[in-house]
Amino acid sequence: MVSLCSRGLKAQWRGFIVIGMKSFIAQFEVIEDNNCPLYEVGECFRLTERSFTPPEKKEVCLILVREMTELLFVLLGESPDGLADGEEKRYSCSGCTGLIKFRLIPGSDAAAVGDEELPLDTEQQALLGRIVDCPLFKTVPPALLREMMEFFREERLKKGRILMRKGEPNLDLFVILSGQLSVDDGPVHISTLGPGEICGEMSYLVGNVAGATVSALEETILITIGGEHFNRIIEQSPSVQLFMAQLLAERLARANTARSQSFDSCMQGRLREMAPAELFQILHMHQKTGVLTLYLSGREAEVAFREGCIINAHYGELENQYAIYAILAEREGVYIFRTGLSPHQMKAAEIGDFMALLMEGVKRVDEDRGVH
Repeated sequence: MVSLCSRGLKAQWRGFIVIGMKSFIAQFEVIEDNNCPLYEVGECFRLTERSFTPPEKKEVCLILVREMTELLFVLLGESPDGLADGEEKRYSCSGCTGLIKFRLIPGSDAAAVGDEELPLDTEQQALLGRIVDCPLFKTVPPALLREMMEFFREERLKKGRILMRKGEPNLDLFVILSGQLSVDDGPVHISTLGPGEICGEMSYLVGNVAGATVSALEETILITIGGEHFNRIIEQSPSVQLFMAQLLAERLARANTARSQSFDSCMQGRLREMAPAELFQILHMHQKTGVLTLYLSGREAEVAFREGCIINAHYGELENQYAIYAILAEREGVYIFRTGLSPHQMKAAEIGDFMALLMEGVKRVDEDRGVH
């Protein structure tokens, strides 16, 4: 942080200060970097009536400080309504070996916030810059959002990691900053969520128990908000209440549609109720065309049928007949059969005579179990 009354700016600044002036806080995000030696896209810095704070662990650029001082005169001359008109304000800094462009983060400007407002630290400031454009946070009053920043936690979820499991308690709300999450109800895929979207709202609003399993499709960065803290935001903001009510209605409709489509176009169940050999025979006998997906011991298997004949199969590293033999040995898991194949699959050759595959597979299973 550097004082705007230092480094040769003191005389200029002294002539601007007026008695009784309220505090000013504005935050900016770098949106373009053209060979700037110090700052990069996505980094944030803060300007107040007394100081300039660079991005975390970065040096202060005196050229930028000079230009920010001039910008401060302009911003302080704008009315509060002008600062909060919703238009994105963009600025640039040049004069050395490179150039950056930066924007005034919506909701961060506060030309008359009062001396009682506490400034954010550098980490909170950077986080505010990353979340302020998320649909949820756009509905939160800026002052309330700043107040609640200390309760937001940034977390990293590795690919394949389970964030929530259906039927288990969940008291938190999550906002995705980057990456993707898959929402699934057993074998039924409900939706895929990306940056800016929310998850955990169903359990938060409906009963503190997850209604679906949520897992990371890739490395994902999240903001976690404890339910008790989010309660304060909802209680103090009718716009957030309306946003959450609309989101809940949309998510319920999406989940119901996915489950309905799954029910109409497929069959599903558990292997303990129908062994793989019996399941294969039913699909063969009814000349079904589609893909049978099985979730077995944490691994996924797929068998494609065309008019009841098997045209390909995959299970782990095994393919075709060897995958079939391994699947026939399984006794626990769930399956789902969805109708329809791609044009390419419709032209594929069978991997072998169906009954010969089935008989050989059953024979191998019996031999492995010592049945004679």
